[in-house]
Amino acid sequence: MQLPVFIESTHYNDAELLISHYGDEAGLEAANRADKSRLLGNHLHYCKWRQVERLCILLSIDQSIGTIH
Repeated sequence: MQLPVFIESTHYNDAELLISHYGDEAGLEAANRADKSRLLGNHLHYCKWRQVERLCILLSIDQSIGTIH
């Protein structure tokens, strides 16, 4: 399995904030924000919220993913 690459550390903070406010629905909220950005033609925010969505999903998984050192 290939894991996504996350470059912006602020996306992690956004994911944490969404998780604290929306719980299990955080990924859906990030997806909704991405869709709104796409409709507005803002491709930068669209990409940001898709990354945050992926992070919300990864942070919600209870077991380790990838290599453990």
